Amino acid sequence: MAHVRLDLGCAYRAVRRHLAPTPLVRSSWAGASLKLECLQQTGAYKVRGALAALTAQVERGDHRPVIAASAGNHAAGMAWAARALGLDATAVVPEDAPATKVARTEALGARVIRHGDSFEAAAAHARTLAAQRGWRLLHPFDDPDIVAGQCTVGVELWPHAPDVVVVPVGGGGLAAGVAIAFAGRGTRVVGVRVRRSERMTSIADGVRVQHLGDLNARLLHRHLDELITVSDAEVRSAMRRLYVEDGLITEGAGAVAVAGLARVHGSRRVAVVSGGNIDLSLFRAVTTARAA
Repeated sequence: MAHVRLDLGCAYRAVRRHLAPTPLVRSSWAGASLKLECLQQTGAYKVRGALAALTAQVERGDHRPVIAASAGNHAAGMAWAARALGLDATAVVPEDAPATKVARTEALGARVIRHGDSFEAAAAHARTLAAQRGWRLLHPFDDPDIVAGQCTVGVELWPHAPDVVVVPVGGGGLAAGVAIAFAGRGTRVVGVRVRRSERMTSIADGVRVQHLGDLNARLLHRHLDELITVSDAEVRSAMRRLYVEDGLITEGAGAVAVAGLARVHGSRRVAVVSGGNIDLSLFRAVTTARAA
């Protein structure tokens, strides 16, 4: 395995310069503490990686515009970070991208281009534009600077000395970052994925990724202690409990780690609630449905 260098110092300084640590709260029903990235700027942890990556870019003297394919949390995180650093940002989204997510990305200062009928088509167009115009293509998870930024979620948990940290796994950037943060510290890091057969229609659309990134697959193979799966029904149940018992609005991907807690043992468990961006009509439908 080729050695991958992550500039954790630069990432930590970048995140601390712009973002306050997110809260860690105790959930009685879950029997664990919850790291509330759903209360992060832009409503998800993704802004950490974007800040780390774009700060590293600027510190190298590179002020190119940045472009990404995403209609969700990555686009918003990129837009927020680019605005903070004075960079021009563009997001390429599918034609049918949710209007609320497009509006949020535009409100954060990014230009939005609608292209194609799928994420894959939008991603291909983003790659083409980056190559044609000399822009920085910011991958949502398979980038060492992005992973370094996600490490800061774990670093903020160091003073609490958890024995287990549970994280959702989509493309693998958050899980790889947290696993690296706890390497050699005596804390187990457990990744949670939604069962593959259900992922294309899953409520957890934020982790609906066909494959781990190549970089992240290597990092997780080295550093992740365990990988478990949960059902879509378990994710929906966790969303309802988080709302009813803890007063938290979470997106499906944000509740995946909490759904995995039932399979993870430990006396000082922490689950990362990775995001809270969800259409309110969908959230009402999930939280008012009968428990599966």
